[in-house]
Amino acid sequence: MNRHWTTALLLISLIATSGCATHYITPAGGVTLADMADTDLRSYYEREPASAFPAAIAVVRVQGQGYETLTSRGYGRGRYSVVTTRDIESDEAFGELGDMPLVAGVAPVGRLLLPSQLRSIRDLRTAAAKLRADMLLIYSVDTSFTVGGQPLGPLTLIFLGLIPNKQAHVTATVAGILVDVRTGFIYGTTEATAREDQNASVWSTDLVIDEARIRAERQAFDGFVTELQELWGGLLDARLPAQAGDTSRIGQPDGYYRISFVGQ
Repeated sequence: MNRHWTTALLLISLIATSGCATHYITPAGGVTLADMADTDLRSYYEREPASAFPAAIAVVRVQGQGYETLTSRGYGRGRYSVVTTRDIESDEAFGELGDMPLVAGVAPVGRLLLPSQLRSIRDLRTAAAKLRADMLLIYSVDTSFTVGGQPLGPLTLIFLGLIPNKQAHVTATVAGILVDVRTGFIYGTTEATAREDQNASVWSTDLVIDEARIRAERQAFDGFVTELQELWGGLLDARLPAQAGDTSRIGQPDGYYRISFVGQ
């Protein structure tokens, strides 16, 4: 028996004698949002914002192709997938988005509005237009796992019960862009990062690991909302000082998560 076969049998034996250890697969990564944009850079300089205020905002989360966790799964094929399950986004966080000044309403983009083949931001803008939204908030979550100082990449198989007694942590970053639905103008970008530290010995089940992921991602999303509020305040100060009291957009369509009008 050659050395390679001996090594393979040793690994199989080790897994078999560890109590039929289960496993956890780290989720696919986030999406580099710039890669979803148009290829002609000149178009960025030619675009202008067209949104009136108060503005209705559609919200969508995008992830890499084949994204899947214990609590959510990406929809669609192509350059990215869309996650419609809200497993890290709390009602309070969405409420804070709806409470921002001059926001008429906030609505998630559902899969019924999306094509099965997802190629660019235009597909998401089209879905937001069906909601009669003025702006589209696109965000992605990128989560990394580290054990004993060694990073584990996306779609890495972790055999539970074989993890050494070392420090482990999960780091999550939520990054997003705010886009004008009509023109594709990008109002700004923002991101936030959070980290969950544990000892690897507690990673005894896939559920325990996934709960650590959710905690890190939820903290990162809450921080992302806080950063977005600052971006929104700067946007209003820079672009719309004369429309601070405008209530002409009252009467948005049904289906928005929260309605908040100026003067009410």
